Amino acid sequence: MTLAAVMMLSVLAADASPIPPDIIVAADGSGNFTTVHAAVQSIPKDNRDRVVILIKDGVYKEKVRIDAPFVSLRGESRKNTRIEFPQLNDDFTKNPDDVGRAVVNINGSDCVLQNLTIANTAGVVGPHSFAIYAQQDRIVIVDCDVLSEGADTVSLWKGGSGRYYHARCHFRGAVDFVCPRGWCYVTDSTFYETKATAAMWHDGSKDKDMKFVLRNCKFDGVEGWNLARHHHDAQFFFIDCAFSKSMIDRPPYRVIYPLGGATTTEADVKRNAELDKTNVWGERAYFHNCHRDGGDYPWMKDNLADALGTPAPDQITAKWTFAGKWDPESIEGPKFGKVQVLDGKVIILFSEPVTVKGAPRVRLSNGELGEYESGSGSDTLTFRTAPALESSFVSIDLKGGAIIATEASATLRGCVRNVGE
Repeated sequence: MTLAAVMMLSVLAADASPIPPDIIVAADGSGNFTTVHAAVQSIPKDNRDRVVILIKDGVYKEKVRIDAPFVSLRGESRKNTRIEFPQLNDDFTKNPDDVGRAVVNINGSDCVLQNLTIANTAGVVGPHSFAIYAQQDRIVIVDCDVLSEGADTVSLWKGGSGRYYHARCHFRGAVDFVCPRGWCYVTDSTFYETKATAAMWHDGSKDKDMKFVLRNCKFDGVEGWNLARHHHDAQFFFIDCAFSKSMIDRPPYRVIYPLGGATTTEADVKRNAELDKTNVWGERAYFHNCHRDGGDYPWMKDNLADALGTPAPDQITAKWTFAGKWDPESIEGPKFGKVQVLDGKVIILFSEPVTVKGAPRVRLSNGELGEYESGSGSDTLTFRTAPALESSFVSIDLKGGAIIATEASATLRGCVRNVGE
């Protein structure tokens, strides 16, 4: 006999991160692993659960390759949990290994990096020196220092169509050192440019809606740095940003070869012609309430009215950036859909895939308790109960565990027990 009901689930309006980590990394041997790479390699590539790895304070001199999706790396403290390695891209090209060209190489979607420092310590100003490299979707970086002296420090390049969110971070590097392909939203972060060239870069050529939004960010660098450039169609939004006096008077621009005033070659002409094919929407750099120490340049004037849809400043959020398809700033947890009480089973459908931590159970109207049986990593959980004909679902008892959203977000979005029909 089946009894179906639609329930409303109350959700945590706060980070669920106090839940115990699944894996602990400690250089002194007090955790499950002594290296970060070994820890992430222990997770199967077909993983469907959100796996939280706590990295205790220490300097981990290694490169890391994350193959599994739904992995969170959480440092014990931002300054004292350090993953670092000296890796010039030119050296990697000549002598490749199976870890990757960056310090942290992400091959799994829905990855979260939180509360730690990632540094490429090659120490050479200018050449490509990746700190983070990924070709996956929904990458979140929050409360981190991501450092390099070279180019392309943070390179998130999922086929030109990924989605990326960063908050309260500090980024350092040379040419194009934060260079997303697709959609990217950065808030409350600082940037330092180590070379007198362009700092930001964007490839938004695969979809006219693609955008690189930087809100409430501060930019600094060596004398003569400039703000942004692009090789392909790009769309920049700078909202409530502050720029140092050392930034030169040059708006975001398309790269035309040759560089630096050199004599134009046949190869330059051919390269520019190829790039013409991915530059069809014109220059799109928009500003609101942005100011430079020492005086604003004319191209920094407010011009959101020129952007498609003429968005108001308060409309430009993470959710807006990702066209409503992903909201990494949401704190709303997964919601109930259909609940079925069968003989010996309670089956709960959620609004999105969830991960089970611990051993939650359900409580029925006849007093029976149902133990969690299966479904973590999917949108449907099954609980095992004694056969009962006339009973209905009442609540979830987390028993000190948690049911959290599996998708990447700035916080772990958790559910609490049901509060009624």
